[in-house]
Amino acid sequence: MKFKAIIFDLDGVICFTDEYHYRAWKALADRLNAPFDRTINNRLRGVSRMASLEIILETYTGPELSEEEKAALATEKNEMYRESLKEMSPADLSDEVRETLNALRAKGLKLAIGSSSKNAPFILKQIGLEGYFDAVSDGNNISRSKPDPEVFLKAAEFLGMDPADCLVVEDAVSGAEAGHAGGMKVACLGDAARHGAGDWNMNSFSELLTIVEE
Repeated sequence: MKFKAIIFDLDGVICFTDEYHYRAWKALADRLNAPFDRTINNRLRGVSRMASLEIILETYTGPELSEEEKAALATEKNEMYRESLKEMSPADLSDEVRETLNALRAKGLKLAIGSSSKNAPFILKQIGLEGYFDAVSDGNNISRSKPDPEVFLKAAEFLGMDPADCLVVEDAVSGAEAGHAGGMKVACLGDAARHGAGDWNMNSFSELLTIVEE
């Protein structure tokens, strides 16, 4: 086969937590009187929590915030977000994704997560995939968020794979850029696919079965 491993972004690829993120950021922005809408929210896709906060603060006109105050705001947002994630369950994992993952594994491919989110382990547990992946690289083990390739390079390292043998699956343009920067081919869904950011731009998750056999 063309690849030995596949590294998946989590949010927007394996499952969808966009709405939970939006609600939490919106609540925080409203409290700061910082204009925030879904267009701004789309800029936060694939971006770390602190980098996302800086984007929101672009429209903030209140008193200057210290680094400690910014850290507290990011923590507040994350607590609201994590509370809402408790609503997630295995029902949030679609049959298509579950069946495709199992089919890819049956082909002998190693499977990993490459997510900027520090909440990745909690989300995987909620949707019934705790312990399923051969490696998980997330916001807890990286210092640079996408489009830096660190999260994907770490995932390849954890798998014991050469980056060139790994396919990245992403829905964010910044994530696709990160995969390419790491020397990997990229298959895109969603927003990234609409922007033509991938080597393959897919309409459905199950198209991966064809891509790995090409």
